[in-house]
Amino acid sequence: MFGPESDGAPSPCQVHSRRSASSESRQRAAISPARLDRMDETYEMRAIAPAVLKQLRITDDAGNAPRLVVEDEEGGNPLRCCLGRSRPHETIALVSYAPLRRWARETGATPGPYSEVGPVFIHPEECDGWTGPGIADGIRGQRRVLRAYTAEGNILGGRLLNDLLNDGEPTIEEGLAELYGDPRVAAVHVRAVEFGCFLAETRRV
Repeated sequence: MFGPESDGAPSPCQVHSRRSASSESRQRAAISPARLDRMDETYEMRAIAPAVLKQLRITDDAGNAPRLVVEDEEGGNPLRCCLGRSRPHETIALVSYAPLRRWARETGATPGPYSEVGPVFIHPEECDGWTGPGIADGIRGQRRVLRAYTAEGNILGGRLLNDLLNDGEPTIEEGLAELYGDPRVAAVHVRAVEFGCFLAETRRV
């Protein structure tokens, strides 16, 4: 679909993912199924929309062509097109994405200075995407930040989830339920902790 040269140089998010993805995937299997199945029906998780992905595969939100990256023997990078993880030696695309800007175009929000552009991985060709329900397994990990926004696009609050792999700690579902308990919250983004990379969007339904 596009033809940039492959680039093996990792992005900050890629460095973090390769260091932690294999250990996270092993530990995710130990999480109680009951904890994985919990879901709050006041919100839904969304991957990047197919129409937006089509645009990003040509020119991203920073005005650049996508950068192709060939995975190493571990893979495991989070893919925002389907909320899964990359496979070993798979070719994926690194693009810049502005989640609040895209959301604002749909809803009429005005995030202003809160609108950010950052690196995300997607499949370079159309994939099956993700439609739920619940929380995608590819989003789960050891440390996550939940960032809440009002309908106007302003940051309202957040929640640090320090250890999602420990049965004694809050899950993503519990963190989201807490934030959506505030009726002013219209959307919550899930991000990685160390580099702040955007992982997924949730919206009130």
